[in-house]
Amino acid sequence: MSTLILTNIGELTTNVEALGDDPADPTGLIRGAAVAIVDGRIAWVGRAADRPGSLADVSAVVDAEGRAVIPGFVDSHTHLVFAGDRADEFAARMAGQPYVAGGIRRTVAATRAASDDELRARLRGFVDEMHRQGTTTFEVKTGYDLTVDGEARLARLAREVTDEVTFLGAHVVPDEFAGDRDAYIDLVCGPMLDAVLPFARWIDVFCERGAFTPAESRRILLAGIDAGLLPRLHANQLGHGRGARLAAELDVISVDHCTYLDEEDVRLLAASDVVVTLLPGVEFSTRQPYPDARRLIDAGVSVALASDCNPGTSFTSSLPLMVALAVREMGMTVAEAVWAATAGGARALRRSDVGSLALGARGDLVLLDAPTRTHLAYRPGVPLVRAVYRGGELIA
Repeated sequence: MSTLILTNIGELTTNVEALGDDPADPTGLIRGAAVAIVDGRIAWVGRAADRPGSLADVSAVVDAEGRAVIPGFVDSHTHLVFAGDRADEFAARMAGQPYVAGGIRRTVAATRAASDDELRARLRGFVDEMHRQGTTTFEVKTGYDLTVDGEARLARLAREVTDEVTFLGAHVVPDEFAGDRDAYIDLVCGPMLDAVLPFARWIDVFCERGAFTPAESRRILLAGIDAGLLPRLHANQLGHGRGARLAAELDVISVDHCTYLDEEDVRLLAASDVVVTLLPGVEFSTRQPYPDARRLIDAGVSVALASDCNPGTSFTSSLPLMVALAVREMGMTVAEAVWAATAGGARALRRSDVGSLALGARGDLVLLDAPTRTHLAYRPGVPLVRAVYRGGELIA
């Protein structure tokens, strides 16, 4: 039996309301805390002074020396399997050129030309980068090949690093189908879907102008649901549209972006079980308005934060940066932002074993080089992650 104890924790975020010092705090914050991980799972959480004697025989004890500990970040929206670079697009946007969805096709061309080994090496580099920043669970989408064999290849490579693989054949219509959208949608709903099924858990659609209409998105999502995949949706990123309402109607697990929402959108989302995943790295990179997280939270919507790491609109894998942006630009408190990047991400992936320090959860912890989680927003851009544990094992 392997037992790891982290003790002398100045501030421990558990995301288990009943464990906290303040019963009204949903993040279950404990000061002067300790946590025990036995065989990779959370076995005990509480005040260090109350640690039971049964945990005296341990494999390792880590003294946090008054530092803060949070659950491992859960990044529920990434596009990590790709080749090429679009830094020139970023430079153009910074010079005033607006973002449009068409740049995705550049990455498609580069990805199709890359070998498995090239894509695998880059993917594993991103995974290491995420681990160093405290991310212990993450999702990866396909969507940068848009052929039957190519999408299956991307899904297979993604599955090598995560169980949370999303089929995004409906990213954009590729150039070779520019004159026959219906034929491409038939391909996505048929042979392409069949090819990725051995590797994917989720299906997603970019429901946006320049990508797919709500009617097309509905058809694709329903095909995926019928095949046994769980639905999520990109929507309302570039302007007001009906994507968010479609998400509420179909009761997808997560609807992502949601920069442009009207009051009816918010009402419908609040009445549903849909998680709204906000991606402030996109707004940072495209100079679009940030989504109004405060309005969503006050309406009772469950909110997650994710990186949307991709080469076009958010080439960052840093969830600490997402926390800082959410606090500075989107009206979230630090507690809300940390919850959204941990427990919220887990909810967006329909996972109960990560995102919190509940008994029996996987032992995923981030030791911060700071006395409180507030420093994630207070000291943006500073590498505050001192150590990262996944299943009780030190990974960064």
